[in-house]
Amino acid sequence: MAGLELLSDQGYRVDGRRAGELRRIQARMGVFAQADGSAYIEQGNTKALAVVYGPHEIRGSRARALPDRALVNCQYSSATFSTGERKRRPHGDRKSCEMGLQLRQTFEAAILTQLHPRSQIDIYVQVLQADGGTYAACVNAATLAVLDAGVPMRDFVCACSAGFVDSTALADLSHVEEAAGGPQLALALLPASGQIALLEMDARLHEDHLESVLEAAARAARDVHTLLDRVVRQHVREASVLLGD
Repeated sequence: MAGLELLSDQGYRVDGRRAGELRRIQARMGVFAQADGSAYIEQGNTKALAVVYGPHEIRGSRARALPDRALVNCQYSSATFSTGERKRRPHGDRKSCEMGLQLRQTFEAAILTQLHPRSQIDIYVQVLQADGGTYAACVNAATLAVLDAGVPMRDFVCACSAGFVDSTALADLSHVEEAAGGPQLALALLPASGQIALLEMDARLHEDHLESVLEAAARAARDVHTLLDRVVRQHVREASVLLGD
């Protein structure tokens, strides 16, 4: 990550955070009444919306039905105005397909699909503004939406990115930090068990530094879990008040 000074001598990043500090996270559940579950999240300036439908009967060919578990279908899209490029991405472009596959792999590891054989669970995620940590924001929004839909899960799935600069592991990368290049990874964690649902690295990193970067991402993912758990509890309290309990 050369060129721009991403970490000052005092240990502060470009946006004023410490190395392991998260960007501000705000989230809401139940933002769409028409969906079985929905959620909106802001991680820094990255904003994502997720909706969930199901479990329901398989749509299309019944040959796709799995006899022992539910089929998890994930689709990702980004709004035209989500980045400074203003580039319209065609439906099903390579980046969207790759992100959809990553999300499906992530949630297949967390959803108790065996409880709903021969059915389908649809997860749709759209990024409204991209400013770093896109995959993590999508996972965290989708987790809240799946919980809002009442779909049983082994645990929360909490995700965060991490990078490495000046011999220091940085958690929750912003767009500026991602654009500077250098080793970066994305981690999706089931915090109760410590199970890794997905781990992706897009640059080479010496094995001597891998553990510190991975630990920074895992620690940040646990911090995300604390925040998401608070959002879920608040949503349950509000729902209870509306129902008159």
